[in-house]
Amino acid sequence: MKRAIFPGSFDPITLGHYDIIQRGIPLFDELVIAIGINADKKYMFSLEERRKFIAEAFAHEPKVRVETYEGLTIDFCKKIKADYILRGLRNPADFEFEKAIAHTNRKLSEIETVFLLTSSGKSYISSSIVRDVIRHGGDYTVLVPHTVRIS
Repeated sequence: MKRAIFPGSFDPITLGHYDIIQRGIPLFDELVIAIGINADKKYMFSLEERRKFIAEAFAHEPKVRVETYEGLTIDFCKKIKADYILRGLRNPADFEFEKAIAHTNRKLSEIETVFLLTSSGKSYISSSIVRDVIRHGGDYTVLVPHTVRIS
């Protein structure tokens, strides 16, 4: 079985993330959306909210599941027997950052990283931009899947 993880904090999931996940689904038998937990990070959305946003967005897709993890991504991959890490690239800076991580992960394990370029109409979207729009009362709904709604 070709199992991959798509790791991130997803605070919140954006249409850029959604795009990479949708395009990654046909490449693998199973795609685990892996929400990383970082105790040092201050999140806008709780872990349960982030999990719910993602699970509802992909409820129709049997090849997708949502998990949470702490620690090294490669250790989580080994734990769930995933041989691939899926990552999205928005720009050259993303590539340089992700390349260093991919090389490190490959050095420490046999896990391959697969990169997909974010679709051009979504490459400007980031979770930090979405959070800023939300903080300032802007229309964030055009940047996230329909499952991301603030009460």
